[in-house]
Amino acid sequence: MNPKILRTLLVLFTVTAVLFGCQSQETQKSPNNEESKISVIASFLPMYEFTKNVAGDRADVQLMVSEGQDAHHYEPSAQDVAAVNEADVFVYSSEEMEFWTKSLFNTVENDDLIISRAADGPDKSDIDSVQIEGVADHYHTGDEIALTAKLSGDADYDHWHWYQRVNADEEWVAISGQGTEIFIYDAPEESFEVKAVIYDNNHNVHAESEPVELNIDNHDSSVQEEEHEGHEHENHSDAQEGEEITIAGLADHYHTGDVVTLVAESEEADYENWKWFMREDANQDWETVPDQETERFEYKTTGESFEAKAVLYDNDNNVHAESSPVSVLIDDHENQDPHIWLDPVLAQDQVLAIRNALIEADPEGKEIYEENAEAFVEELKALDEEYRTTLEDAENRAFVVQHQAFGYLAERYDLEQIAIGGLSTEVEPSPSRIAEIGELVQEHSVPVIYYQQGASSSIAQTVANETGTETAVLYDLEVLSEELLANDLGYLEAMRQNLEALQASIN
Repeated sequence: MNPKILRTLLVLFTVTAVLFGCQSQETQKSPNNEESKISVIASFLPMYEFTKNVAGDRADVQLMVSEGQDAHHYEPSAQDVAAVNEADVFVYSSEEMEFWTKSLFNTVENDDLIISRAADGPDKSDIDSVQIEGVADHYHTGDEIALTAKLSGDADYDHWHWYQRVNADEEWVAISGQGTEIFIYDAPEESFEVKAVIYDNNHNVHAESEPVELNIDNHDSSVQEEEHEGHEHENHSDAQEGEEITIAGLADHYHTGDVVTLVAESEEADYENWKWFMREDANQDWETVPDQETERFEYKTTGESFEAKAVLYDNDNNVHAESSPVSVLIDDHENQDPHIWLDPVLAQDQVLAIRNALIEADPEGKEIYEENAEAFVEELKALDEEYRTTLEDAENRAFVVQHQAFGYLAERYDLEQIAIGGLSTEVEPSPSRIAEIGELVQEHSVPVIYYQQGASSSIAQTVANETGTETAVLYDLEVLSEELLANDLGYLEAMRQNLEALQASIN
């Protein structure tokens, strides 16, 4: 080949390779390329919608709790955990809503994951911290454990809860009778962990401590006690071996007047002689609960937290097995529901919190995220204005709901929410509670009983039939329902339909 032609071809080849390489690099950096997008997983529908509006086309946003699934009691699958392990950002509202996030975070192994707790709002970095003081090197069973939770900063809150668990593999359980920064507790037989949590006036977590371990070490006394009482252990060994009783149905907390419904579950139900016991706290004696003689426990709360346990007896009325105590926490703070997104003003704070998380994960997309967030916040402000102008002059401001999910919305627009049941859809109200609501319906001349879309309307229908009222839907947006999908209803559309439905009562 002619040397001149060869040199020309080599030059053309080199230029082409360089241009192709540049184009390839530009393609990799392009925000429109799927490989360059950050991966974001949002817990349930409102968090997904908020995140999609902020992210636009810059991030790949996936919904975890999909069609027909309950965001309260969802159980992440192995595929969910694997997806979060590969994600850049995880967005959720709060542990009070998505209870399962606690165990999810303990399972995920992703040190680079950015977690956005949208309920914190945009300033989560400024949240105070809690330190637990007074932990001893070890305790003996029966010792008094005295701890103090110290809150940094100047926040003026005094709503404390203390939680315990056996180890990091277990769920946290609220400890009854511990409602201040001071923790006083009799040391049990086994070591355990505690943490202190302080809530704001809307019952959102303001700050919480790191878990601390309380080490129970009885030295040789436990061995001597076993030798001393060995004959008694032998007498009861047949009754205790292999028999385990667990208690199902416990909610995170209850309100005064709610009916606590628990079920004792036993793998070997050879006997049917049940008794239930209650006590205020570990410093009190157990007392038998009257008229509770089956595996099912139903009790209308009176305003005080308590512990409960189930005991199964054999045919000779000897204890066959008993459950571990469970703490039934009564907390009557107003607006303690987790449905923050149903307040269009608080929803704006959630959007800004999500914006900050996306910017942290993808600083180069800062301008896009800020513009998108600002545009969606303007839409939420318009929604808020629609609610205000529509409801401000109404004389009748009470509405009756089956599910106590609309406390934030009611407070924002000076409405009165009357709930038939508690926050948990698993706990049905007692007949006396239904009668009480019926009287309130008559007193307020309420024309409509609302039930949340995606849930059973049977309770609302029962009250409606007894009071001559109608039933109607309010969207709490906990579930991505068939109706939402069929009618292509997003957050803004569903909230406007809620406003229209409320006008049947608020007028």
